Amino acid sequence: MEKVIIIRYAEIHLKGKNRGYFERVFSVNLEKSLKGIRHELRRMSGRYLVASFCDEDAEEIESRISRVFGVHSYSRGYLTDSGMESILQAARRVCPKEGTFKVDTHRGDKKYPLTSMQLNAEVGAKLLEENPALTVDVHAPSHYVYLDIRDGGKALVFGTFEEGANGMPVGTSGKGLLLISGGIDSPVAGYMMAKRGMHVEYLHFHSYPYTNEQAKDKVISLARILSRYTGSAELRTVSVTHIQEEIHKTCAAELNVTLLRRFMFRIAERVAGRIGAQCLITGESLGQVASQTIEGMTSSNAVVSLPVLRPLVGFDKEEIIVRAKKIGTFETSVLPYEDCCTVFLPEFPAIKPKLSFIMEEERKLDVEGLVEEALKSVERIVI
Repeated sequence: MEKVIIIRYAEIHLKGKNRGYFERVFSVNLEKSLKGIRHELRRMSGRYLVASFCDEDAEEIESRISRVFGVHSYSRGYLTDSGMESILQAARRVCPKEGTFKVDTHRGDKKYPLTSMQLNAEVGAKLLEENPALTVDVHAPSHYVYLDIRDGGKALVFGTFEEGANGMPVGTSGKGLLLISGGIDSPVAGYMMAKRGMHVEYLHFHSYPYTNEQAKDKVISLARILSRYTGSAELRTVSVTHIQEEIHKTCAAELNVTLLRRFMFRIAERVAGRIGAQCLITGESLGQVASQTIEGMTSSNAVVSLPVLRPLVGFDKEEIIVRAKKIGTFETSVLPYEDCCTVFLPEFPAIKPKLSFIMEEERKLDVEGLVEEALKSVERIVI
């Protein structure tokens, strides 16, 4: 009998002939998440087992596993051979000495001589016999004893299912570039795309000296929190101070934010091309602010050829806040450091700007020259 942490994956089992590829990426991601902890990762017919770990590392291992996308659930338990006496020995360690319980068997090995019902009855009867303070409750027990009979004469015995992050393994759905502002929304957007298997890199625009170094540090902190789920990544920062100053000096005030967003998208597409990203990701939610109307989004989309993914487009603010709190970014996101979009903010920004008017104002600017100057300011930070 051996102590193990049992890992079950989520959607990978639906991938048919491509399943092997997804399993390999999943395995690599699990190993990365457990870096620095002594362990052994094993594959077992639809399961992964973490074994050979120290007891004092068990909680940390579970914490890290819980953030790996692709994990459906995990359990701390025992690996044993599937003989009745071995199963009983493990069940005794899982089962409490008093209260209500239920034995629940999954029989992956259909050649096993006992049916699931027979195993439930036999193991349950033995546990009852040894623990007079126990009673069976098959409807709402306080405790479970789960038996998972696997091929090859092995069995897994455990007492709980802990929910994992679900989703798909990061790296199986291409690479995206997240425009991360430092607010509440964009980190959640990055998390959601990573959950669908996308490798996420980060791009942050700043307006130093109008925004300070603390605003930049805040974004670095957010990227680090996200990296617990997405794995290692790179954050690139770009100065758009000169662009904002030129827009403010030259163009209609109500278009300050709209024109800036178009420049951001142009710059982001160039950066994406350099790093091999296949799409841009934003935290925009339809109608949340003036620049996030359908007209504003259409204006931004018009200057790039890459797809722009907006996973939060149909979410309201409260829904986004709930998710931000769940993933641990909310407390950092609400720190009071301004981002570049608050610089030169007009009193009455255009809500439904016409593309013809936007382009007319934009012709007053040296668009390519301003973009090239911004690209010279790119700073790369490894997270």
